[in-house]
Amino acid sequence: MEAVSKRSSETEPPVPSRWGCWVWGAFATSPKDFCDTLYVIPRVGSRSRVLSPEWDGTDLKSSELDLTNKNLIAVCGKGGVGKTAITAMMGRVLVESGRAGKLLLIDADPAMGLLTALGAKVRRTMGQVRENIIMTAQKGKQAEKAQLVDTLDFMVLEALSEREDFALLAMGRTETLGCFCPVNDLLRGAIETLSKSFDTIVIDGEAGLEQINRQVMRRVSTLVVVSDATSRGIQTADLINKMVRKDKVIECERIGLIFNRVQGNEDLLRRAAREIGLELFGMIPQDETIAYHDLIGKPVTELPPDSPGLDAVRRIVENIILTDGPGAPR
Repeated sequence: MEAVSKRSSETEPPVPSRWGCWVWGAFATSPKDFCDTLYVIPRVGSRSRVLSPEWDGTDLKSSELDLTNKNLIAVCGKGGVGKTAITAMMGRVLVESGRAGKLLLIDADPAMGLLTALGAKVRRTMGQVRENIIMTAQKGKQAEKAQLVDTLDFMVLEALSEREDFALLAMGRTETLGCFCPVNDLLRGAIETLSKSFDTIVIDGEAGLEQINRQVMRRVSTLVVVSDATSRGIQTADLINKMVRKDKVIECERIGLIFNRVQGNEDLLRRAAREIGLELFGMIPQDETIAYHDLIGKPVTELPPDSPGLDAVRRIVENIILTDGPGAPR
């Protein structure tokens, strides 16, 4: 099957999508051709701009998610420090507080551990949506490609799992290798648009920050860096801090550190946080009940109310989310 050639913006109009963006119905059979022929044209006020693989984000700031009156928190850190359990406990505390408004939890780790920690399931992941787009672009018939544009918003909504107290979105794994930057831009735009319907969004990220920036969000109000009480964890927290402040990997209004599984040496940990220039959001003690729940695969949302770890998370959430701080709703 031959690659479909590019369409000219001067000869044919783009196909509108209800997500507030435009998608060209032009696809190709290889990753390179796909990137060369798929274009996204977000609406920026009364203007439009074609996004090519070389597009650098210029003139798109007005289309990004407005953080005014929203809490958008991303949790990151070295692998194995307990980010997912902390994110799940944050979700529980926010629900119990009754002050989070409409709550969206995003599992941005391909391992999808947040689903287990919450005792939840999803029908579809955003990774599967991405694969569907790529496979249809590469192998689908022309009618299927045209239909893809009209069904994108439905596929994203189908990936949204709505529960009684919160909604859940799982990124999942992406199997297809190659350069699919326009697809990532498209899905990220869909997630940002979807997030406008929520008051509080909490993202459980994988070890690095690039994946959150590339596939989930460009900006967050608060970045929570989790470390255990080890030099390796602190070094990773320092690296993430430098990536944010110097390399601008992701935009955030507030960044801070949580030490997890703490067993003494609190003064040393406070000093370490000061030395790497991170605000200390709090410390979570070693909690055998959390460890037991993790071991048997029991949701941490079922922890007893007097759990020391859960109590520490309550204080942290009150400090960084539910009070009138830089990352709290205006």
